[in-house]
Amino acid sequence: MSSVLDQFETWKNFLKERVSQGKNLGLSEDTISNLAYEIGSFLDERVDPKNDEQAVIKQLWDVGDESDRHTIAKLMVKLAEKS
Repeated sequence: MSSVLDQFETWKNFLKERVSQGKNLGLSEDTISNLAYEIGSFLDERVDPKNDEQAVIKQLWDVGDESDRHTIAKLMVKLAEKS
């Protein structure tokens, strides 16, 4: 069974759809970024990277402090919006 996490482009499109839904519901950029941080924390603790891009993001997440991780989450939201 294929997962949204298997292909990085599929993951970015999934994130783009969720960000769009959040904005349509009136969520602020900060709220969306905080949700992305929570998702990142969940994935870091419970999901093994499925591709090279996710492995790099996990390595950056693991070496970063909380502030760095919030920045990574915010950048992932921006990346999803630009795709």
